[in-house]
Amino acid sequence: MMCRTQTYTSALRLLLISLLLLVVGPAFAQKHIAEAAKKDSTRLFRGIAVSVDAVGAAQMHLSSYGQYEGGLHVNLKDKLFVVFEGGLGKADADDPNSEMRYKTSGPYGKVGVDFNLTKNRHDIYRIIGGIRYAFTSFKYDVEGPVVTDPKWKDEKQFALEGIKCSQHWMELVAGVDAKIAGPLRLGWTVRYRRRLVHSDGDNGAPWYVPGYGRSGNSRLGGTFNITFEL
Repeated sequence: MMCRTQTYTSALRLLLISLLLLVVGPAFAQKHIAEAAKKDSTRLFRGIAVSVDAVGAAQMHLSSYGQYEGGLHVNLKDKLFVVFEGGLGKADADDPNSEMRYKTSGPYGKVGVDFNLTKNRHDIYRIIGGIRYAFTSFKYDVEGPVVTDPKWKDEKQFALEGIKCSQHWMELVAGVDAKIAGPLRLGWTVRYRRRLVHSDGDNGAPWYVPGYGRSGNSRLGGTFNITFEL
């Protein structure tokens, strides 16, 4: 008798729980669906921003090479940013050991995406992770010291002009930025650059590649961005 009573009690409990779930469950699910929809109600296009890099410009004036670089950022839901970057890279460097002089000036372009990794993506602070594809096509000149022909004793200036080169590379981007006042934002990025495909011409690797920096397989770089949201 006791076992039968316990069985009836358990069955009654299960029935009450089932009825409760049938009544409360849909309302609970509907509430969470509404909250999720509310969170995702931000419009897709959130505006554009333009930026300039202060590091490359300072490097241009303080060293023998550098670049002027700007960017256009398309804001999608404050979460994804389609980025177009471009600039002009220059070098005018002398090597005191070899007495060689290297000169170049050429444009470059980049395209990629940044992701806002902060939990509250509408905050004034952003933690950024992204990737870029970059390309440049340029020419460089090399001048060397005057050399004397050992047989004819003629003196000639070593010089190569208009050597054509190109390079494709990728960049992995990590950084932060913050809203300072009004449309003004300031931030910095660290970039890992990896060369993909390159054409160096017939005279060896160029000393400097516009937008990439000193020639090589990989390198670290950085930017300090002054950004204006439109």
